[in-house]
Amino acid sequence: MKLKQGVKHWAAKQSLTAPVVGEMVADKLVDIHTDFFLDWADEQRQEERRERLAAMFDATMDTYVAALQEGYPEAQAREITHAQANFDFYNHGWTEMMEFPVEEVEAHYDRYADFFESHGITIDDPLGEFAPEGGLPDAPSTPEKLDDPDHPHAIGGFADDVYVETDDGEVVIGGGQEPEEVDVEAAPGVDPDAVDDAEVEG
Repeated sequence: MKLKQGVKHWAAKQSLTAPVVGEMVADKLVDIHTDFFLDWADEQRQEERRERLAAMFDATMDTYVAALQEGYPEAQAREITHAQANFDFYNHGWTEMMEFPVEEVEAHYDRYADFFESHGITIDDPLGEFAPEGGLPDAPSTPEKLDDPDHPHAIGGFADDVYVETDDGEVVIGGGQEPEEVDVEAAPGVDPDAVDDAEVEG
């Protein structure tokens, strides 16, 4: 998969694994991802999918942190969560929201099979053990789209590794090097006052 990776991503990584700011950043990232992918959905389908997407992205924040804790680099940990979302889009026939073509679904699963299998994640069950109690909210499927997939936002040819475009436009395989100093205030949703309070309390 092809992803971007810049200052905000490194700041989010630091924030999501920190007290106080972690919850703020997670909430903001859920909102950002929900709105982003709903923009790719047909307008008449957007609101009926919103609740499911928000709950799913909330769960993938836990996946992301777990992948980091297991030693995956930032880009790979983030790609894992994007794969989860795309598995769910695929299962529902929401092909217009997919980031890679349907023929690459299994390839993306296979690359992280060790992580997925250890957490009960399958293509049919994209969240595995990270699913919220009671499961995700239901949303109507459009399975007919799988017969002749239309995925205008999908970028094919990147299923063999994670490809990352850095802030300077360079594309690197596996992701960039984490900066030595990261300002958590650069992460989406961070309240600088909360950061100051956390530092005082720490």
